[in-house]
Amino acid sequence: MTRIGLLSDTHGYLDPRVSYHFSECDEIWHAGDIGDTAIIDALEALKPTRIVYGNIDHREVILRTSEHLNFEIEGFNVWMTHIGGAPPRYNPSVLPRLRTDLPDIFVCGHSHILRVIRDKSLGDMLYINPGAAGKEGFHKIRTLLRFNLHEGVISNMEVIELGKRGAIEEA
Repeated sequence: MTRIGLLSDTHGYLDPRVSYHFSECDEIWHAGDIGDTAIIDALEALKPTRIVYGNIDHREVILRTSEHLNFEIEGFNVWMTHIGGAPPRYNPSVLPRLRTDLPDIFVCGHSHILRVIRDKSLGDMLYINPGAAGKEGFHKIRTLLRFNLHEGVISNMEVIELGKRGAIEEA
C-alpha cells in the first residue's frame, strides 16, 4: 500500500501544517503552480515527491520539475499535469491523448477547485484536482487530499481543509 499526499497551487506559500498532514504518507504529489523552489526543497525533505510545474512557475522551478508526469504505481497508470481542464471540458491539448492513452488516474491543478470525479465518458478514469493549498487565487478554502493506493484499489480518500484562503494559521 502506498499513501499519497496531494496538493496543488501553493503559489509560493507552504502551510506549515502540510508536514503534519503528510507525515504518514509515502509520497507527495504536487500538481503545479509551486511558486518557489523552497517549496520543492521542503516537500522533498519530507517525503519522496512527484511534481509538475504550472503556468506561474519561473525558470528555477521548471528546471527541477516536468510539465507532465506519467508513471505506474500500485497497479495504476497515472498522468499528472497542471492545466488539464475538467470533465467534460478537458484542455484541448490533453484531450486527444486522454482518448488514445487513457490513464487510470488523471491529476491536475490550476482551477483551484477541489474535484474528485469518475469520468465514465473516458472509460471510468478517475479525475483528481486537489484544489489550492496556497493563499493566492479565488478559492475560499485551502485544501489538500490524502488517499491510499493498493493493488488497483483507491481507498481512504480524505479532504483536508487548511482554513480560509487569507487566514494563515501556525502548525
